[in-house]
Amino acid sequence: MKRVVFASLAAAIVAAGTGSLYAQGRAHEDDGQIFVPGSSQEGPDDHGLRAHTNHVLHIRPQATGTAPAGETPGSISSVYNVASTGGSGVIAIVDAYDYPTAAADLDKFSVQFGLPRVCSVAPGTTCINFEVKYANGRQPRANCGWAQESALDIEWAHAMAPKARIVLVEAASSSFTDLFQAVGVAKNYIATNGDLGEISMSWGGSEFSSERSYDSTFTAPGGSSIVFFAASGDTGGRTIYPGVSPNVVSAGGTRINRNSSRAFTGETGWSGSGGGPSAYEPRPSYQTNLSVIAGNHRGVPDFSFDADPASGVSVYDSTSCQGYSGWMVFGGTSVASPSLAGIVNAANHFYLDSPHELSILYSNLGKSAMFRDITSGSAGSYSAKTGWDFVTGVGSNQGYDGK
Repeated sequence: MKRVVFASLAAAIVAAGTGSLYAQGRAHEDDGQIFVPGSSQEGPDDHGLRAHTNHVLHIRPQATGTAPAGETPGSISSVYNVASTGGSGVIAIVDAYDYPTAAADLDKFSVQFGLPRVCSVAPGTTCINFEVKYANGRQPRANCGWAQESALDIEWAHAMAPKARIVLVEAASSSFTDLFQAVGVAKNYIATNGDLGEISMSWGGSEFSSERSYDSTFTAPGGSSIVFFAASGDTGGRTIYPGVSPNVVSAGGTRINRNSSRAFTGETGWSGSGGGPSAYEPRPSYQTNLSVIAGNHRGVPDFSFDADPASGVSVYDSTSCQGYSGWMVFGGTSVASPSLAGIVNAANHFYLDSPHELSILYSNLGKSAMFRDITSGSAGSYSAKTGWDFVTGVGSNQGYDGK
């Protein structure tokens, strides 16, 4: 895990191997450190072959791992005007490698924030079904960076849709071949457990010329209603796959701003939010009205959620990674993907597939009762502005209508 010092006022945080630049200011009232796990870095031999996670850690001086220090389900719910009490069907989380303490850690998170507990850990309580599935039938080896990713994903999907069934599908490795196999297992799981749900994928890699041949991976089996979510990436102004697939909802990133009393004062685009026109994917029909902005290419992101590590979320992971475990604060568009999957799940509409969901999102673009239009902040060469943009898409969530 690479350590990068988070200095005050317009510090630059460079993730080695990705070229990403995060221009951040102070983390609330205190300085801290940003840790970029190795799982979130793309190596030179990974292109088109292996995916990386999209999370970073904000380690604050006062955060010892014994108590939550970031945004909570309750504090986030008020920002996005959601109840944090709904949910049904299945949310499938697809990640790589094994996370051996998944059930216990999810239960710890749930107890802390008053959410339904995990039935296998606390039978007889108000609980949810949580399962871990091995995509190739065998338990993968462990990887602590991917375990952090899995902790973030299952906990924040649960936070936004507390009554939904959660399944963590573990790919044998971070290769696209293994991860796409895991997506297939996730689809089949939903198809045999009610046919309604969402699949969240917080990973991705730089676009590659043959990516379009894999777009069919993100389609639902006949008779199922499944919407796919993917992180837009943590390099401002750049795109990743599958975040650019027309068959996924691409989740971008924002920053939640609060005053010294912790009162919400607004939301801005996050400088690390991946986005831009796809290099290979043509513009889908639901983005017809964006032709002036996106040209003939698929534009991302579609929809955004808090992702700046300076306003990061609380996550519990008992698996030690480079000496860190317990309660931590996570940022990155890996926060956005499962959280938006949870919000859409709790909206209880369950459209047929991602293009249907995206058609609804884009048909309601500009409606302030449904989306907060993010008009400030920049990522790479792009700036947030009125209407849709390459930093935050349609904006962030407001309530359950139009989702």
